[in-house]
Amino acid sequence: MPITPDQQAEIDAARTDQHTTMRATVPGMEAHLYKAHEVLDHGFIRVIDYMGDDNAIVQAARVSYGRGTKAVQNDAGLIRYLMRHWHSTPFEMCEIKLHVKLPVFVARQWIRHRTANVNEYSARYSILDREFYIPAPEHLAAQSKQNHQGRGGVLEGEEAARVLDILWADSNRAYDHYEEMLDQDGQDGLARELARMNLPANIYTQWYWKVDLHNLFHFLRLRADSHAQYEIRVYADAICKVVADWVPHAFAAFEDYRLGGAQFSGKGMDCVRRMIAGEQVDQASSGMSAGEWREFQAVLQG
Repeated sequence: MPITPDQQAEIDAARTDQHTTMRATVPGMEAHLYKAHEVLDHGFIRVIDYMGDDNAIVQAARVSYGRGTKAVQNDAGLIRYLMRHWHSTPFEMCEIKLHVKLPVFVARQWIRHRTANVNEYSARYSILDREFYIPAPEHLAAQSKQNHQGRGGVLEGEEAARVLDILWADSNRAYDHYEEMLDQDGQDGLARELARMNLPANIYTQWYWKVDLHNLFHFLRLRADSHAQYEIRVYADAICKVVADWVPHAFAAFEDYRLGGAQFSGKGMDCVRRMIAGEQVDQASSGMSAGEWREFQAVLQG
């Protein structure tokens, strides 16, 4: 269960506590504020606060470029221009703060994006809950034979059952020992900051994550990609739905140019031009390695 009754009561209280403001607000984001959007088996994302909207991006761009933007007919067109030409600072005018509950191993991937402000739940001071991410059977995949960091076919039958049993047993055994070691109920036990080292990487943690829109789009470009690990991709997908309601023009441009677009190397562009001219191009004549050619073909075939 991602949200406890106490957390739901806190959310309900926050949503009924109304404030009057003169700053820009977005109805779509106001509807998201504080609500928990469930992800995986125990995780969620929640919008805690936000600043700016599509107009803030346009406003910042026009301050920067002045008359140079007059040729753009409307705000959506200007935002598409900025996205198309990789301008960044106008998108930095918007920020969002999220409350995220996620497995520790997903958090370790997520934290690689070092362009946000993060404050994580501290297991030095508090006791973590007995909540573990256990994959659904359809996400129990074998190791890919071609990609060292990817997945292959789904495990089935007895092998899937064996792996699930191991995950459940090991997770609960580690937590049992964690509880036994803790200094609680009058027991002179181990300090929390040491007892936590025995916990598995699939236990859930929580953090507040604040990021500007430019860097959020970079995160989403990588993590909402079909090649991203499933367990972080579902968080990115949930965030995408929120961002689409927050800055619809900016998200539409991002979806078109980044999520739905492709970038070719110089060799790739040369191959495309030769193909358009009617030439038959293969890997041997492309100048690409086997891996590059495979990725190039995948982009062309969609």
